[in-house]
Amino acid sequence: MVAATALTVVFRTHSDVEANLVRGLLEARGIQSLRSADLPHAIFPLNVDGLGEVRLSVRADEAAMARQVIDDFRNDAASEEVSWEQACPALEGRLGYVFRDKGLLEHALTHRSRAHEDASGGVVDNESLEFLGDAVLDLIIADRLYHQFPDYDEGRKSKAKAILVAAPSLARLGAALGLGEYLLLGRGEQRSGGRSKPSLIADAFEAVVAAIYLDGGLPAAERFIDGQFRAALDELRAGQSVSGLVEDCKSALQEWLQARGRPLPDYRVAATHGPDHRKTFAVDLWVGDETVARAEGPSKKSAEQKAAAQALQRLAGDAIASRSR
Repeated sequence: MVAATALTVVFRTHSDVEANLVRGLLEARGIQSLRSADLPHAIFPLNVDGLGEVRLSVRADEAAMARQVIDDFRNDAASEEVSWEQACPALEGRLGYVFRDKGLLEHALTHRSRAHEDASGGVVDNESLEFLGDAVLDLIIADRLYHQFPDYDEGRKSKAKAILVAAPSLARLGAALGLGEYLLLGRGEQRSGGRSKPSLIADAFEAVVAAIYLDGGLPAAERFIDGQFRAALDELRAGQSVSGLVEDCKSALQEWLQARGRPLPDYRVAATHGPDHRKTFAVDLWVGDETVARAEGPSKKSAEQKAAAQALQRLAGDAIASRSR
């Protein structure tokens, strides 16, 4: 711990993540720092309302070296991403929600690669928020399907929910919001194209749902999710296939099986018919040692998607039937 005498403030920020990163960089160079803030540091760990200034102070005789380390960090970061103070209002505009605790949104966008680069161990990644956001999303979408689609049986509702909240669907919604631009990534992940990876964007979408829920409660989360899924639910209500989602039955099925500890699906071409220029493919879908669906299509991909849709319908129905017995 730095003695509380002869200290010089060398860094100021409103970003909890940035403060911890800089503190870790200083410690890696053997420079101990003292952290202070306008507001008490919350348990989460986030500022109470995300608006307090965080300051790092060092011994006066180490201030010049500390400033050089910080300048190097800023120059490196400036070439990779805009500052959080600049980015946050723009993203809130896209989300249609203004956070009371800005730190929650920052936390939701912090990938584990960024946390791993923090030598102090003070940066927390968004994985716990992903877990919570997944549950909030499931609850709200299930509620909408229950109330808005009374003519759907339970199997059909389960299939619709699985498709709506599948990772590819969330990745598309997150990409439309531009979440990739705001992800806080480690340098390695950033250089490998992490901002455009669908899996990272889908995870961030779930984490943002959780952040809105924690900041504004269930009503705020409902408003956000209703806005994001309105078009898809309108298409379902009109009896249409949901644009851009039907092709993701394979992903939805895989997630459904994984969530229940079941074996992953195995697609096997059972037969082909017709001339080479107009073949029809028959695909069997296996789960473990059981064939759960067969479908045909003009390509293996389309047949697999149809088989996955059938399997979702059947497996969800079987699960419901077993609960009722």
